[in-house]
Amino acid sequence: MGGAVITLIVLGGLAVLLGIIAIGIYNKLVMLRNRYKNAFAQIDVQLKRRYDLIPNLVEIAKGYMKHEKETLEAVIQARNQAASAGQAAAANPGDPKAMKSLGSAEGQLTGALGRMFALSESYPDLKANENMMSLQEELSSTENKVAFSRQAYNDAVTRYNTSREVFPSVVFAGMFNFGPADLFEVESELEREAPKVSF
Repeated sequence: MGGAVITLIVLGGLAVLLGIIAIGIYNKLVMLRNRYKNAFAQIDVQLKRRYDLIPNLVEIAKGYMKHEKETLEAVIQARNQAASAGQAAAANPGDPKAMKSLGSAEGQLTGALGRMFALSESYPDLKANENMMSLQEELSSTENKVAFSRQAYNDAVTRYNTSREVFPSVVFAGMFNFGPADLFEVESELEREAPKVSF
């Protein structure tokens, strides 16, 4: 009877130890998932600020770029698509489909803004407009904040994905539905560059 009791105590101790390990892994994965969701929330704040600046920028440019209506409309359309993709990604940060859609929409917006800024070079009065210069400065600052926020988000996602993929976390990650999170990446080299804003 003494050997059976010792065996039960050892098995009970192992069960408690495994339970403590499982709880620790689960808590760590929850913490890391919350960190990358918070990091995306910081991107979302900066993207919303960017989306709010763009209509003001286009409104000022309209007065000077009357013959560039198609370009200005393309900027607004790209802004609206990016804002919509941003809302979908904010609802589920890390979701591969939502992040890919956001990256693509942001790339299209960057391209449209780049075309508008290139065309604006032909309008010296627009380049000298104080409101336009002020908006340009705000947009440039916001672009930098988006880049920093994107880096922080990608770092948080990488830590989360690494943690969920290593042993023994990988066993528990699957059991508790901790799926992989997707990075916020741009798709082409042209999209990797922030629009050159110079008036």
